[in-house]
Formats: sequence, structure tokens, C-alpha cells
Amino acid sequence: MVDCNNYLHFYKLKFSIIASRSQYIYNIKIGDFFMDTFEAIENRRSVRKYKQKTIPKEIIEKLINAARLAPSAINIQPWEFIAITNTETLNKIADITDHGKFIANAPLCIAIFCRDTKYYLEDGTAAVENILIAATALGLGTCWVAGDKKIYADEIRELLSVPIDHKLVALVPMGYPDDDSIPKSKREVIDVLHFEKF
Repeated sequence: MVDCNNYLHFYKLKFSIIASRSQYIYNIKIGDFFMDTFEAIENRRSVRKYKQKTIPKEIIEKLINAARLAPSAINIQPWEFIAITNTETLNKIADITDHGKFIANAPLCIAIFCRDTKYYLEDGTAAVENILIAATALGLGTCWVAGDKKIYADEIRELLSVPIDHKLVALVPMGYPDDDSIPKSKREVIDVLHFEKF
């Protein structure tokens, strides 16, 4: 004879697992609470002033985990990520860049490189965006500093001992925000959305 209670327990457990997984799709887990994914997207802003507070290694690993899960053409995953916390190196990077002087005061800068594949830029920037959103969800402030096509790209590649067949996609300095700035206004959905044709 079939034990209905056991079947009921099984399906409740199965539903619980599915519901739990769906939370990871719609929410970003931080410790014991979740930040809504859309909230993280809406709260992201460019931050150039940081508290002098060390970012734990486990947080850095969470950020890179988010980055490596980005989509890439034919799943080639051409990216490499360098987490830079050394003050001397951060100062050198700040000096080399044109609009990244504030990197010198960041507790952490992640340099995103990609092998020189056909779609390295699309792949790399997808990973960068994942870092920005995940960092926001973790309470960090970031700023996207351009890398690709910049005249200093090769100099930074050499500074960080990156192979010549890799391209600098971006630099992402970050830290716990030390300012009260708010996200800049963006064009409304009605201004940018087109159905079927432009």
C-alpha cells in the first residue's frame, strides 16, 4: 500500500528546493539575507571615494565567481581577473591611467583581461557588469575605468605580467563608499524601448 504521507513529504521537499534555487535567480544572497537583483541594478553608481577598509578575501572570491558566470561566445570564457590590493601597484596603475587617479585610494582594484578572441570585448564587458552588480549587492562601491583601446592598456598589461595575447578590458576599483552620492538619472523605459521596429 502506498504511503501518501511519504509522497506528500517528497513533493514538499522538491518544491522547497526549486523555490530555494529560484531565489538565487531573482535575488543575490549575502550572508543571511537577500538583496533583490533589480534593487542592486538600480542602486549601482560610480563611486570614486572609499573608506580605508580591507575587503575580505571571501568577498573578492564572490565577485570573481559572479564574473566567471557571465555569458561568453561559444562558452569560450576568455577572461582572467587580477585582484590588486598592493598599495604600490595601485599607485602605479593610478599614475598610468588618464581618468583613474582615484585608484590610488581604492582598497581593491580588479583588472579584467581577456584572451584576444573574436568577441573578447563583448565577453569581457559582460563579466565586468556582473562584478559591478554583485559588488553593489555586497555593499561595495565601484567605478568602471576603461581599458580596451586605451593608450595605457599595454603598459598595465606589462605591469601585471599578463601575457601579450591578452587584452585589458577594464579596471574596476572598489571599496566601501565614503560619499553620499546617488545614482545619476537615466533615460526612462518609454524613451528607449521600441517594439518590432525603431
